[in-house]
Amino acid sequence: AVVSTQSTGEHLVFKGTANRSQHELEIEVENMGAHLNAYTSREQTVYYAKCFAKDVDRSMDILADILQNPRLDEGAIERERHVILREMQEVETNLQEVIFDHLHACAYQGTPLSYNILGPTKNIKSINRSDLLDYIGKHYQPSQIYLSAAGGVDHAELVKLAEKHFGGMPAGQETALEFPPARYSGSWMNHRDDANELAHVAVAVEGCSWNNPDYFALMVANTLVGNWNRAQGGGKTLPSQFARKIHDMGAAQSYMAFNTCYKDTGLWGVYGVCEPANDELRRFIGAVQAEWRRIYRSASPGEVQRAKNMLKTLMLAQCDGTTAVCEDIGRQMLTYSRRIPLAEIDARIEAVTPEIMKKVMWEYVYDAEPVVVGLGCTEGLPDYSLIKFQQTSGFD
Repeated sequence: AVVSTQSTGEHLVFKGTANRSQHELEIEVENMGAHLNAYTSREQTVYYAKCFAKDVDRSMDILADILQNPRLDEGAIERERHVILREMQEVETNLQEVIFDHLHACAYQGTPLSYNILGPTKNIKSINRSDLLDYIGKHYQPSQIYLSAAGGVDHAELVKLAEKHFGGMPAGQETALEFPPARYSGSWMNHRDDANELAHVAVAVEGCSWNNPDYFALMVANTLVGNWNRAQGGGKTLPSQFARKIHDMGAAQSYMAFNTCYKDTGLWGVYGVCEPANDELRRFIGAVQAEWRRIYRSASPGEVQRAKNMLKTLMLAQCDGTTAVCEDIGRQMLTYSRRIPLAEIDARIEAVTPEIMKKVMWEYVYDAEPVVVGLGCTEGLPDYSLIKFQQTSGFD
């Protein structure tokens, strides 16, 4: 029920506090010309405000108020319950989100990472004010909260504002929160639905955590595999050798490589969308595993250097603007307990060599138990035993 309570609480804090009604909160934010929002992922919840530099104090006051004094009216809880249930229905129409939820459910069976962000429907229907207050009291503690800012904000002034607005949080009630470790399980799920004209498939192996020394090597390997969409065109000019191969084979409408990291585990793999005709699904999965073997056996220095340059560019582009920088600071503080300088990130990416690529592909991909999820018109999805066999074949 924790997952459902987290996402429900994120919605409800904007419905008024002990000091501000919902209307007063909305008017105050609008009159400042500010933006107030929140989002939840599997390991963190983020509340953020975008405002003019002169309004930092007021924005901090609002954030502190909604986090420390949420009203949580029974009527608001009931209304938001229906909103979240509608959100869940909308998510079900986004097959990419659905397949990644199924991927986590298969890969981390019986652990918290197996749940989707909104949680089970039965939990949403049963959550009450007591559940929400218990969750907020347990998790919204000073030791669990990081405050980050970017743009026209002086650090010393930010520290003073943090003390002013958050200094009264009861530190004496803090308790050490322990979460069960993630447990990865190689597995297979095929939800065949021939009413869907396309086949969606994800193939992944267990990757590494944020803090693992192999993180940047796996990111470079992920960049080597790349992504491609038939609607975007391209062909022999595509930077990724695998993208050129998929284009020439006509084995997919689109694909993207992913490297999803968590505190103590990760998922590294490829998601693709294929047409059911011409045995596309089998050919696509075969091509993915062949590319993994090729990276292990023969990724050239020039190819690896190009992938490193692309990764640097992508990481810099993700920090374009104060909002992205602020989120990056908060995320790094949560995962690394420090902000990693760009020079260090550059050096760690640059340190990846073809030999290191070979090492991580051997450790994470060779003979690994893959997790495979198919959704849609998936009659052509290969048997799990064949996919598992291809994880060993050709690596020697």
